[in-house]
Amino acid sequence: MAYKTVKKDAPGRGKVDILAETYESGRPEGEGAGKWRQKLESRDEKMKYLQTGERYWYSDDWFGSEKRKKPA
Repeated sequence: MAYKTVKKDAPGRGKVDILAETYESGRPEGEGAGKWRQKLESRDEKMKYLQTGERYWYSDDWFGSEKRKKPA
């Protein structure tokens, strides 16, 4: 796959190639755009999706860079 690159000035190195956007431009279209409930089949999958999304705000489980030695 050929990626787009952009030439930029880098301090002390002159012009360098920088990777440009790698996504497809536009907005999601169609019937299923933004309908996450229909994409998940069972109630358990929906609950897991919501719990994973809210883990950041409501959980005591923290991973990686989110981990703190002392709670805020």
